[in-house]
Amino acid sequence: MKPSQDSPSPSPDETDDREFEQTLAEVERSLQALKARYAQVKADQQRQLQLQQRLSQTQRELKQIRSRELKAELQQIQQQLEELEVALESQLFSWNGLKEVFWQAVRFGGLGIVVGWLLRYFAE
Repeated sequence: MKPSQDSPSPSPDETDDREFEQTLAEVERSLQALKARYAQVKADQQRQLQLQQRLSQTQRELKQIRSRELKAELQQIQQQLEELEVALESQLFSWNGLKEVFWQAVRFGGLGIVVGWLLRYFAE
């Protein structure tokens, strides 16, 4: 009779390969998210530039004509510019971007406290 073999444990090379593939997949997902966010920021910046140009043009026309329609358009353009500025600022300060930095600060800050306690203990 052959001795029954349970599922063999993966070799260290297979484990390293699997971990590398998982890390690589995570990096690719992060890169795609970054590319999407970058494209959105560029599109918003382009739209902001167009609206600022239109705002300047409308202000010049308003000085010449003084019509109510131009005043309404001017207010609408200013509102859109404010909305774009808020959108751009919120994209720069998202929790996903700060999450990793936060956890690193918690981890290394905690490590610093533990090392400080150990140094104090051994210094006494």
